[in-house]
Amino acid sequence: MKHFFYSILISVFFISCQEKATLESISKINGYWEIQKVELPDGQKKEYKINETVDYFEWKESIGFRKKVTPQFDGTFLINDELEEIQIKDSFGIFRIHYKTPYTQWKEEIITLTDSILVLKNKQNLEYHYKRFTPFSIK
Repeated sequence: MKHFFYSILISVFFISCQEKATLESISKINGYWEIQKVELPDGQKKEYKINETVDYFEWKESIGFRKKVTPQFDGTFLINDELEEIQIKDSFGIFRIHYKTPYTQWKEEIITLTDSILVLKNKQNLEYHYKRFTPFSIK
């Protein structure tokens, strides 16, 4: 029983240490984000060691877009014409990204958003963990 209590206490500590998204921090979403892992509802994790694409977010005054881009060795990106329109909405302190394409719509909750970390959660309770992408160059 003692171990159970300590486990609960440690879990509460780590959850409370996550930096929640705020209205002031939402602009930190702008830029390039590289997926690190996906956490499934049952606790399993899928790690991403190498990514061919990164997500680029551009958001201003509640609207914007997300686009997949492919980094190049010279520090540039290959970009296509496809993008997902986004709106970020606040519902009692819970921020959600609402995505829209010509084919579908969905939303994800912003769990954590800092200068270097982004965690999103969808309705299937999959958590997507991103880190800020740093372009590389071998010029």
